[in-house]
Formats: sequence, C-alpha cells, structure tokens
Amino acid sequence: MSLKKTKNLIIGAGPAGLAVAGRFRKQNIPFEIVEQTNKIAWSWHNHYDRLLLHTVKELSHLPHLEFPEDYPRYVPRAKLAQYYETYAKHFDIKPQFNVEVHSIKRENDHWLINTNKQSYQTENVIVATGVNRVPFSPVWKNQESFKGAFVHSRNYKNAKPFIGKKVLVVGMGNTGAELALDLSEHNIDVTVSVRSPLLIVPRDINGRPVQLTAKKLEKLPFGLGRWIGKQVRRIVIGDLSKYGISISKKDPIDHLKQTGKTPVIDLGTVKQIKSGNIKIVGDIDSFYENKVQLKEGIGLVVDTIILATGYRAKVEQFIENTNGLLDPYGVPKRVIGEGEHKGLFFVGFDNYKLGGILGTIVNDSKTIVDEIFKRYR
Repeated sequence: MSLKKTKNLIIGAGPAGLAVAGRFRKQNIPFEIVEQTNKIAWSWHNHYDRLLLHTVKELSHLPHLEFPEDYPRYVPRAKLAQYYETYAKHFDIKPQFNVEVHSIKRENDHWLINTNKQSYQTENVIVATGVNRVPFSPVWKNQESFKGAFVHSRNYKNAKPFIGKKVLVVGMGNTGAELALDLSEHNIDVTVSVRSPLLIVPRDINGRPVQLTAKKLEKLPFGLGRWIGKQVRRIVIGDLSKYGISISKKDPIDHLKQTGKTPVIDLGTVKQIKSGNIKIVGDIDSFYENKVQLKEGIGLVVDTIILATGYRAKVEQFIENTNGLLDPYGVPKRVIGEGEHKGLFFVGFDNYKLGGILGTIVNDSKTIVDEIFKRYR
C-alpha cells in the first residue's frame, strides 16, 4: 500500500471538515481531505425529506461564505446540501472519496493513518467524523420474535411507506419529535415511547426565532434571562404530564450538560400531542410477535418500530489509543488533543452548547486552524 505524506489530513467532508478546509484555504495552509462516502456532506443529501435547519440561517453558515440571500430563514435539507457543494467548489476543496479510515496511530513525531486505499503520514489529523457517525439501535428482551419492521431514523425519508400501519417511534429528541409530527400529519396511527424527562422549547414565538431571543436573554444579569425563558416555556409549551410527558425542571443549558441531550425544538409536535393525534407511552420492556410490552404493563400492537435513538461517535473504532480522550458519552473531551494525542484535532463533536452544532463547528474550526497556523508563520 502506498504512503502519502502531508502536513494536515482532514477526515470527513461534511460541514465540520469543510469548515476546517475553508479556513485552511484562507490561510494558504496545505491539506488533504478524505471522505468515506461518494459525496460532499453525504448525510445532508440523505436526511428525511421535510428536514429544515432548526437554527436560523444567519447563525448556521460555514466560515467565509454566507448562505444566498434568497435562502429562507430555516434552510431546508436540499438547499443546505447544495450550499455545501457550492462551498467546496468556492474554496477548491476536492476530497478523496470512498476512502475509509481503518486506523490512526502515533509513530514517533507523526501520525500514520491507514485506509482502504492508501496510507498517510501527517503532522496533524483533523477528525471531522462528528457525533452522528454510527446509528445506535438498542436491543430489548425477546426482540427477535417481533414480526414487524425495525427502521432507524437514518433510513426514514417520508411518511408514505407507513400509511395504514401502526407505528411506534422510540425516542423523542428532535428527530423523533419531527418524525412523529410527519406521520401524524399524514393521518398515520403514531405513538412515541418516551423514557426520561424532556425539555421542550418553541422554535418561534410570534414569528420571532427563540434562538435570537435567547441570545439576548443570556446577557441579562442575576439569572433573569433564565427565569424569563422558564416562564415562556411554561406558558407556550405548558404542562404535558397528563399526556405522559414529564418536563425537565432544568434550565436548557444545564439539561444539555447534565444529560447530554439537546432540548427538543417544537415545530408542532406538542399541538399534535394535545389534540390526541400523537400518543405517548413509557419505556419498552420486551417484544412479542406483533406487540410491544411496555414497562408500565401495557401491551401495544404495532406494525413498525422507528428507532429515533440517536447515534454514537465511535472514534475508538479507528483511533488506536483513546486513553483519557473521551467523555462518558464517548465524545472527545477537547478540540485540541494534548499529551500523547498532540496533533489530533476534533471538530463537529461539541454538542453541549445551545444554538446547534453548526455554530460550534464555526468556532471550533477557527480554534484548530489558528493553532495550526502558528506553526506556519
């Protein structure tokens, strides 16, 4: 297998990898970029049809290139994928496609990266594979006996295949909430399994994005902004306990940091729950041929299970030494690796800040490129 030497290697050509590559171009820093699929921003080409960014466009673009003026405030999936393709052309970013990284390991003063096509020797490795790399699918007791279908949310496109079926969505993060909404709007019998307290926030109030309002509230002294936010959620979202949902008493920032779960941005799911078009049940205990047994003792007849159970970063599958590198959720603790991980950089993993991961990508890519740029002065 041939060996290619480079100063900087970016792994992943999604928005995180593109952000670093765009900044490298601006600073005239050489780099190579590899991508395991055959497309720029593959995930955004393949997400479910109705997906829009939940964050406003003015806070969601990549470095040095804003969205076109005619893009709507909440950018739809197809337009976002098109923007990423345009970004790559604008900055002459040309990934090596269909390159799967098998291992990253330290050798003396450099990193050796082995792939399915060739090996790379580099000073710096920018890992941009992100928190949503590997779909997570729980396993329940007697699951193999279930005769219905299991579908991970990654493979959900639209409601058409589920017309006439009884569907159970497992998990009510942002994806689960929106898929349930999509199904309910197509008059499909949909139930959502929720096992822990949720924190739900409206996307807009009176036509104004809550994201922009929250940024202003953050600046108020004495915790006043948090108090106001809590009162707004109480009025707009209300008490959902009679529908089967326990609302977290934590502030959105604390909820995110302590549970690792982002607040659910409501696009209409709450209204459908209150109207009875989306039913809520608790956690799953086990399965039968055509039925789910819930921990509360109820048996639920269903045809299809949609797993909105999230993803795992799983960088330990290809980084040989992760000792001290990861947090309890399996996510890199730092943007810049230290000690035996010096020369490793991570972008697209900080899911612990409000405002969406696209905002953290912009900031973290700057941190990385500024650090590497010091070595080229």
